[in-house]
Amino acid sequence: MSPLLFSYETLVHAVAGATGSVVGMAAFYPLDTLRSRQQIEDSTKLRGSTWELLVLIAKEEGLESLYCGLYPVLQSLSVSNFVYFYTFHALKRSSVGSTAIKDLLFGIIAGSLNVLLTSPLWVVNTRIKLGKNNYKSLSGGLIELFKKEGLRGLWSGTVPSLLLVSNPAIQFMVYESLKRNFIAMNRFNTYSAFIIGAIAKAIATTLTYPLQLIQSRLRAGTSLKPLYKDIKSNPKIIFRGLEAKIMQTVMTAALMFLIYEKVVRLVLTIMRVKVNKH
Repeated sequence: MSPLLFSYETLVHAVAGATGSVVGMAAFYPLDTLRSRQQIEDSTKLRGSTWELLVLIAKEEGLESLYCGLYPVLQSLSVSNFVYFYTFHALKRSSVGSTAIKDLLFGIIAGSLNVLLTSPLWVVNTRIKLGKNNYKSLSGGLIELFKKEGLRGLWSGTVPSLLLVSNPAIQFMVYESLKRNFIAMNRFNTYSAFIIGAIAKAIATTLTYPLQLIQSRLRAGTSLKPLYKDIKSNPKIIFRGLEAKIMQTVMTAALMFLIYEKVVRLVLTIMRVKVNKH
């Protein structure tokens, strides 16, 4: 086994990425709940500005409805981002030099592995969040879904998910490219990481949103036929929920990268101090 693929430094990046993503998601989870419902439900009730809809749902269904399924989402997200960050940085360490094309390629590989390993977690999460099933836990949901729908049910939505590896791949390509430029200008810090993390995610989300809409409906077990009919009469419907998605993913990604950079710097500094002492 290559020491470049299996190292403490790569592990630090993975743990930092998982930590940052969990904090970011927890902070902006109601926006993700709204986005999921807008993508999947064909209700006219969910039309309007993001903040108006959040207030409406909180009044009609209770504030807790905006946090439905939070714990299993954070469980899945920690696993998912650990896999992604570990694979991405292991590939970077095993490569000579850094370019945008390499970052894009490594992002696609890391994303594909992540999808194949963690898709069942997200299928269960989507159904918990929408209240479609009475799953009592993530593990219980996985077992029940397998019993009812088999492997096909567990990996439903995997094809668009594999196409959507372009989202984090684009995000990391833009982030790493901007980061290299900021480092060259000696201006990179955890706060610039927040800004470029937001920019990178905004670009990636906008470019790949139609696929995310299809992915969400497949994971929820919702038919695509009503969506196709709506698109024929109103093509703009393919971007339903984009406002909430942009707000949620951009802020989540920005906070994730800020925390990620802080944790990486802190842990690697501690490790270097200990090494120097010995």
